[in-house]
Amino acid sequence: MFLEYFFSFGLFFLTALAVFGLFLFLYAKVTPYDDYQMIFGENNTASALGFGGAVLGLSIPLYSALVHCVSYTDFVMWAGVAMSIQLIFAFILTRMRGKFSVEKHIRNGDLSVGAFMAFMSIAIGLINAGSMSY
Repeated sequence: MFLEYFFSFGLFFLTALAVFGLFLFLYAKVTPYDDYQMIFGENNTASALGFGGAVLGLSIPLYSALVHCVSYTDFVMWAGVAMSIQLIFAFILTRMRGKFSVEKHIRNGDLSVGAFMAFMSIAIGLINAGSMSY
């Protein structure tokens, strides 16, 4: 009995980590700037804040999916939805132009825009998670 629970834990945990890892890869592809270079090469705090917020924005609905799922398949489906919504949100927000150009401000290291991006990502994650609470 205990082994069965441990196997279930491992399956759900490893799948959540795989979704998380896939998200880290895809988020960097969705944004029009190189997040990893900006964070690790240029010490761009604005980019780190935005990326960190996106990570939290994914983690919240992933948690909700884990808590509310009725099966492994159910979890995988909702994890995919959570990741997709966060990626779509990042794609749209980073493509705005003019004075609302997130890309330009993140590249310039504007902390206020990095914080705004982080909080928006977390807010989307919370709305996403709440929508999964069936």
